[in-house]
Amino acid sequence: MALISFIIIIFSVVLFSWFKTRKEKTGTLNALFFANRKLGFAAVGCGLLFTNINTASFIGENELSYVNNMSVMAWGITSVLAMQLVSELIIPIYLRTGIATTPDFLELRYDRSVKSIVSLLFLANYIVNLLPAVLYGSAVAFDGLFDISGHLGIGPQATVWLLVWVIGTLGTLYALLGGLKALTVSDTVLGFALFTGGLLLPYFALRYLGAGSWQAGLHTILSSKTEHLNSIGKAGDAIPFSTIFTGMLLVNLYYWGTEQYIVQQVLASKDLATCQKGIALASLGKLVLPLLLNIPGVIAAHLYTGIPNTSTVFSKLAGDVSPPAYSGYLAALLFGATITTFIAGLNGSASLFVLNVYKPLIAGKKLPSGEQDPVRTAKKFQVLISIIAMMIAPFILFATGGFYTWLQKIGGLFSVPIFTIMLVGFLTKRVPPLAARTGLFFFIISYGSTQLFFDCKLHFLHVLAILFVITTLLMLLIGRWRPMSIPFELKQNSRVAVQPWKYGRIVGLALVVASILLFMLFSPMGLVNIGK
Repeated sequence: MALISFIIIIFSVVLFSWFKTRKEKTGTLNALFFANRKLGFAAVGCGLLFTNINTASFIGENELSYVNNMSVMAWGITSVLAMQLVSELIIPIYLRTGIATTPDFLELRYDRSVKSIVSLLFLANYIVNLLPAVLYGSAVAFDGLFDISGHLGIGPQATVWLLVWVIGTLGTLYALLGGLKALTVSDTVLGFALFTGGLLLPYFALRYLGAGSWQAGLHTILSSKTEHLNSIGKAGDAIPFSTIFTGMLLVNLYYWGTEQYIVQQVLASKDLATCQKGIALASLGKLVLPLLLNIPGVIAAHLYTGIPNTSTVFSKLAGDVSPPAYSGYLAALLFGATITTFIAGLNGSASLFVLNVYKPLIAGKKLPSGEQDPVRTAKKFQVLISIIAMMIAPFILFATGGFYTWLQKIGGLFSVPIFTIMLVGFLTKRVPPLAARTGLFFFIISYGSTQLFFDCKLHFLHVLAILFVITTLLMLLIGRWRPMSIPFELKQNSRVAVQPWKYGRIVGLALVVASILLFMLFSPMGLVNIGK
């Protein structure tokens, strides 16, 4: 029954997406990567949300909620503040300049060499970190939901290999055939499904814990092991509370304001107001997501002890507590979230490669007509990086310190260095390209050394914040030593209307206040001590 409902839902989403986009052409880069810049706010908001969450989020955050507490929810809740800052300060700059990729701004601000370096860093991050993590997380989730290893009579590691290649192949085909427009239609449908039926999982889990009564289950988690409800992380937790104000804020600002596969969703919007509405909708979704990303892990702490591989806790819980039809429904949501992020990563990678690496290389050269077709080149590149990601993904099984923490720690090697030179570029006018190149290499080498070769006894998010400050000062010093002879001026080249949303600031403030109240709810001031 679970498999039947899974197939029906996935087939329905694909059929609906095809029907809505059957007349759309993907024969141009603008159509393939930016949906001809015609997306409405619901498509932008759901696209941002589903591009952000995937099975890595479901698996990793629930794992840490099970092992530690709900402090890991800080990644999602603090992103609300970052999203409002990006919506108000950064996105208007992108839309006014008419850029296609975030490194395009770096070329305008610094020079082409900085753009090329950052484009390659983005690609490295997607190939070795983002895409493999998405595939690995989905493989673990589906094995837990459907017990595929048991049905096939093979080991968990072999099952992961099999599922990674199946999911990766399906995602690649969808990316090649549909482009960004088909992806955003799917996201909108999945967004509706997530915030209706998807939120039933905590109810089923509480009812299972309470032996048929969700009220009894709720009483159990509010009266025992309440430390798991705490969002205020201690020093020994995966996410200490102090990191919210240091590296976590920087990573979130990078992610929502610089990450290519995220910004690409924004650049496809009809205008600035639509974009800001979409970001607000995605922010609202982030405030609701702890019900799926954290609460199941807390409930699991009351149900299971001594799970050998803690990354399987979400899929084990979902498989145990859900009725068969609902298991298929939930699996379809997870599959959709996986495919969404995977395709967004492929689109982001291909746009970076074609626009920032390939086209400059062939400029002025005479090539066969087929090799000059940028859309065909983009699709070939998507296939190539898909294969590489599928080969890397199964080895994440050997990551230490928790899957989600490993994912964020590796991502820091690429994220905050790029954000640092972007921010300095936004705020200064004479800091030269030399400073950007020096800052990038200094940051990456320093951070990599602290994580790979010696232990500096600090949380990796604190290390990121310290290096951010040092790198910024280094760039400013180089700017004083060798300033640009002609100060940078931002030139207007907008492709869409850039009139801001009238109620954007009011709604943004309300969302930030709601995020603070959510932290207070899951803290010693709220539910943690309610039963004491």
